[in-house]
Amino acid sequence: MYAPEDVPDVAMTRWGELRSYYGIPKKGPLSEKMAKKLIHCYYASVFYMGAQVGRVIAELERLGLRENTAIVLWGDHGWQLGEHGLWAKHTNFEVAARAPLIFSIPGQKSIGTPSHALVEFVDIYPTLAAAAGLKLPAHLEGDSLLGLLDDPEIPWKQAAFSQYPRRGHQMGYSMRTDRYRYTRWVKGDQDRVVAREFYDHKIDPDENFNIANKPSNAQVIKQLDAQMNAGWQSMRQKIQK
Repeated sequence: MYAPEDVPDVAMTRWGELRSYYGIPKKGPLSEKMAKKLIHCYYASVFYMGAQVGRVIAELERLGLRENTAIVLWGDHGWQLGEHGLWAKHTNFEVAARAPLIFSIPGQKSIGTPSHALVEFVDIYPTLAAAAGLKLPAHLEGDSLLGLLDDPEIPWKQAAFSQYPRRGHQMGYSMRTDRYRYTRWVKGDQDRVVAREFYDHKIDPDENFNIANKPSNAQVIKQLDAQMNAGWQSMRQKIQK
């Protein structure tokens, strides 16, 4: 329930969306009672959604369509439930940028097997198009995940990208690698970096310590800057299709 150590102010939010809802105080923290109620209600909504997915799949099976239907389930963002003293979305922290992405494709070899590979929502269309046997346009920024669905352990992309803006023409560009989350906050254009966040998930999976300003991390920051500047195409080099 506390902000990360040495976090820049621009990374935080006053969770304005939640404050617009009935019964939520316009300022200040939530009471413990209200926080518990919101968490309970959030989990209940997830359970309810899962039940509806089950009904859809049951109907596909009843109609004899299950073996010829691709299913994909995703949420458009993560959700903060008090982590770092924040609620709702609207940040570049892992808990808000990470979201569910579940595929069920007819003929896939690994069924019910999770993968730790880095994937993005721009991969959804290429995956479904490839599953349907459609030719993929050259301009797509995503990749078909069919190879990953058959073998969840094959080499995959080296980073996933997200971004979220702030007032004052500030944008947070965030990059997630297998170990790090690195965010650059820029004002006006990408040459004007006003703040950085760097979290090492190997030792700090909850992102409680921003270590971007530690001199000992200068070389790693330099490498991450180079990766971010190179962009999404450079992250595809390890993909096996």
